[in-house]
Amino acid sequence: MTHSMSSPKNIQLIFETYQKARIAFVQAMAELATRASNVKCLESVGVLDPCSTVRQCAVVSVARVAEHDEDLARQLLATGMATIVLENLNKYNVFYKRSALYLMRAIAKHNEEVASSIVRIGALEHIVSCLDDFDTQVKENAAWALGYIGKHNEVLAGMVVDAGTLPLLVLAFQEPEISLKQITAGALVDLAQHKPEAVVDAGAICHLVRALENQDPKLKRSTLCALGAVASARAELAEAVVAGGALPPALLHAGHDAAPVRRATACLLRDIVKQSVDLAQLVVNTGGCGPLVELLSESTGGVRVPACMALGYIAGQSDQLAMAVIEAKAIAVLVSILQNTEGEDAELCAAAWTLGHIAKHSPQHSLAVAVANALPRLLQLYTNPKASAEVHARASCALKQALQCCLHRPALEPLLHAAPACILKYVLAQYAKILPNDARARRLFVTTGALKRIQEIDTVPGTSLKEYINIINSCFPEEIVRYYTPGFSDSLLDRVEAFTPQIPELFTDRVPSDCQSELTVENAN
Repeated sequence: MTHSMSSPKNIQLIFETYQKARIAFVQAMAELATRASNVKCLESVGVLDPCSTVRQCAVVSVARVAEHDEDLARQLLATGMATIVLENLNKYNVFYKRSALYLMRAIAKHNEEVASSIVRIGALEHIVSCLDDFDTQVKENAAWALGYIGKHNEVLAGMVVDAGTLPLLVLAFQEPEISLKQITAGALVDLAQHKPEAVVDAGAICHLVRALENQDPKLKRSTLCALGAVASARAELAEAVVAGGALPPALLHAGHDAAPVRRATACLLRDIVKQSVDLAQLVVNTGGCGPLVELLSESTGGVRVPACMALGYIAGQSDQLAMAVIEAKAIAVLVSILQNTEGEDAELCAAAWTLGHIAKHSPQHSLAVAVANALPRLLQLYTNPKASAEVHARASCALKQALQCCLHRPALEPLLHAAPACILKYVLAQYAKILPNDARARRLFVTTGALKRIQEIDTVPGTSLKEYINIINSCFPEEIVRYYTPGFSDSLLDRVEAFTPQIPELFTDRVPSDCQSELTVENAN
């Protein structure tokens, strides 16, 4: 090589020529690959590099881009390149197989339309067969791809199940490798969301419960999520989860160090107790209220909302279970969540919803909520113009549920002066129950200005609000009601102005005798 050839300028020129040739080749191949009729020909002339490392790196590169670019994923399907990768799945070494399965996962993750296209090209059979492979990473990528296909909808999940996936997933879940357990548990979660019965029939519950003994936090979380996905479907499946022994270890995991594990535990308990009163009673009897109340105190990790909802479902099942929630001292913590001005809408909604389910059963339950000063805060949330529509709806519902059973006059009085008409009618309805039978309450109703307040309310005849006001007015003497009616003092002044004094004759015609005697004495002196 001459000195002139090895100069920096010539070296740069050689590489520029090489890069241009590479780009031209790739562009030409891309153009040819856009026509499905060219795919077989390209494959026959060796468009796939004969070097296994190059093939593997090429598939990985394409997969990484397709994972974040739906258009490229669609293009790989449309041009048939994904089909070629699948057909060569078992022709090359294990590294190529891993990369090919990664590509299937990257394409299937985007949406159900793309995942359905993966199924139509016959990917399920190839992917499922890889669950029986000796290589752990091949099994992991296969399980991951199957979960991504099945998570989109019930039809795709059914196709994955019908392909014989679940028995192999359960076997893979029993392998000792932690990463394989984590990924197969995630695939079971995806499939259980649409086909929970199939997961139970595959015998997965006992293996999932046993996996909770493992110390890996990610595996614990995935396992609890899988159990929750099964339990949330219907009561019979939730009973199968409980019968499999999931409840005691789940309660223990409510105190786990990792927040994702605690959240998954709260979600599982929520999905169990919502199904029936018997399951809720079982959770309470097993000591579930205490751990759930402790989870309410957490401000991070998204634990509060599922814990709130679990307590709400328990309380909503029966008055006895609601009393168990009260005795677990849940109300004070729920009210503190409501009073947090920086709280998330989801937390405020869940706390309000739970308080409503506690209070709705009886005056005793409502009293427990009222004395905790929950009603004024619920009213503030309902009337706050900056609050979201969901917060307004939850606060309104909780207020109405609590007020319909509330007979605690000190809790009703502040609402009488601040509540809008749609809430005020529930307040007056309770006063209409209290006042007829309580003389002291009637006296306080007058002295605190409540009677005057209801006379000032604009009502339409025939409405429930007007009816309640009439009932309350009938509990007092007519003159008292008239006295506090707006404009009554003005009418009294008008009567004073129009009144003609009637002076007795004794004071107009002559001086009274006692006055005369006093005057005589004064004159004598």
